[in-house]
Amino acid sequence: MAGERIYHNPKCSTSRKTLDLLRDNGIEPEIVLYLKNPPTRAELAKMIDDAGIDVRTAVRKRESLYAELNLASASDDELLDAMAEHPILIERPFVVTGKGVRLARPIDNVREIL
Repeated sequence: MAGERIYHNPKCSTSRKTLDLLRDNGIEPEIVLYLKNPPTRAELAKMIDDAGIDVRTAVRKRESLYAELNLASASDDELLDAMAEHPILIERPFVVTGKGVRLARPIDNVREIL
């Protein structure tokens, strides 16, 4: 199956474990180092929608920039703008397969699209 991708941060243990899960299931995904090659705002919005989550779930609230930018009361559009401009705010990892998109938090979410 073509088109499997993981939006990966190698420094993140959840992201590394998710990549291992994919490989353990015979999937060698395209690894998108999203901090260097972030998705566009439109791509991000589509992934969030396809994953069946809301925008706020896709934001890393523990990231210091979240507080610095006062995003706690931001609208979905403002959150998407902030994530597109500052990809460190994107929760990780997102996984895309032919069966769908999931945010691997928890990692078991990914099993639904293997």
